[in-house]
Amino acid sequence: MFRRPLRALRWGMAFVCLGLASCATHVGHVGKSVPPVRTDYTVWRDITYTPSDWPEALQGDLYRPVAGEPAPAVLLLHYGGWTGEDHRNHMAPIARKLAGRGYVVFNITYRKAPRWIYPAQVEDIHQALLWMRVHAKENGIDATRIATYGYSAGAHLASLAGLLKHPYDEGIKAVVAGGDPADLTMVESGSMVADFLGGKKERIPRRYIEASPVYQVTKDSPPVFLYHGTMDGLVPPEHIRRFASALERKGISHEIYWLKGRGHITAFLFPGGAHDAAIDFLDRVLRKGD
Repeated sequence: MFRRPLRALRWGMAFVCLGLASCATHVGHVGKSVPPVRTDYTVWRDITYTPSDWPEALQGDLYRPVAGEPAPAVLLLHYGGWTGEDHRNHMAPIARKLAGRGYVVFNITYRKAPRWIYPAQVEDIHQALLWMRVHAKENGIDATRIATYGYSAGAHLASLAGLLKHPYDEGIKAVVAGGDPADLTMVESGSMVADFLGGKKERIPRRYIEASPVYQVTKDSPPVFLYHGTMDGLVPPEHIRRFASALERKGISHEIYWLKGRGHITAFLFPGGAHDAAIDFLDRVLRKGD
């Protein structure tokens, strides 16, 4: 949800956060441990994944492990408050880590608010998922094992994509969400969410519920891995507690990785072991049959 993480970060905060690198709490454990895969990969940049008649041409970078067998895949979604710029480059370290662990990764951008309001961004993600399935064979993707992964606004979209069904989507098998604004009905001030949804909560309360992952959990939802800073002032930890409670009520497997002392920006820039733990989670969910 933040727009200028590198400019907003004070160096003093950075050094404090580095000192907290090992301070984390991991709650829950989905599935049995699977030996990690290690592999080289190639990168294909600026692939247009939208059809020619789409309202806006949108791109993604494809990371392909060097392997013979079809691999599980991850759709990676960047932060940015659903507005502003294409922040794929800031997600590249996560993409490289995933690809090095044997995942095909499609690191995409999507349409931005306020020009394009919800559900435009979710429709874009479904197009990206469709592209991955249509081009699965040529890109070494196992289309039966696709996960979504995002941070902040990207986490919100990753969660919605995993929870909402679509006519031509075979379903997401796992979700990883960091700093997820999972309950938009909690937002009482500011213009960011209103710009994204097309109005304030008092005017369109139903849309705030429909666009909140916490209200979209069903008994058929996929397993979820959540990571979050305990000192997040932009997306308070209560978002994750509510999301976890909704998952628990429906009996959905989930894990939470708390980053102690981190805020919203520092949890992204200094995630400690959160990404490794998230990929271990994906291994247990998506590679359990390997």
